[in-house]
Amino acid sequence: MSEPLKDKQPTHDHPDDFYQQVLTSFKDKDYTEEEIEQKQAAWQRFEEPMKKSVVNDFPTYFYAGFWIRFWAFLIDMLCITAITKILLDVGFRALNLSMSPELFSVYGLLSISIYLAYFTLLTKLNRGQTIGKMIFGIRVIGLNEEELSWQTVLVREVACRFVLQANPFLYVGYLPTAFTKRKQHAGDYLTDTSVVTLNMIKAFNKQVQV
Repeated sequence: MSEPLKDKQPTHDHPDDFYQQVLTSFKDKDYTEEEIEQKQAAWQRFEEPMKKSVVNDFPTYFYAGFWIRFWAFLIDMLCITAITKILLDVGFRALNLSMSPELFSVYGLLSISIYLAYFTLLTKLNRGQTIGKMIFGIRVIGLNEEELSWQTVLVREVACRFVLQANPFLYVGYLPTAFTKRKQHAGDYLTDTSVVTLNMIKAFNKQVQV
């Protein structure tokens, strides 16, 4: 009479059978102890929470607050108004065209285009500074980028700025600048950016010079 069939289960020398079973389920033969250690070391990073590396990190008092950014914004609006009058108003009046303030009118679309182009081009090409920011000595920086990329600038200065300006009720998106740690408004949060005071950086650099 033949012997009863025995339940053939793979035997494992590794102390943790669960891990060995998982590993061997995808391989015909067992991993060696050395292979197991290599796999554990390589895969351990998946157990750890993902962390964002902060390239530009400053003390809280280095970040520009709400009011200095507000005054810089007013200077920028004066510049934009002057540019709009030179480029649009003169031509529209000469051609006797309607200068409707409605967003989706011809004049409105050209006006918002000048507004967005001003912030986008100066922020990118002038290393984070519009004319207002230059006057007040502040600068847009990327928290996770050494230099602002076009992608970051376009999202911050076109998409986010357009949305925040689209309706007066959305202006509340700027209020977090007054009380958050890195003085970030809604657009800053979405693009991992903020604004720093250059004089604070200069003062700190002189303080630590040897």
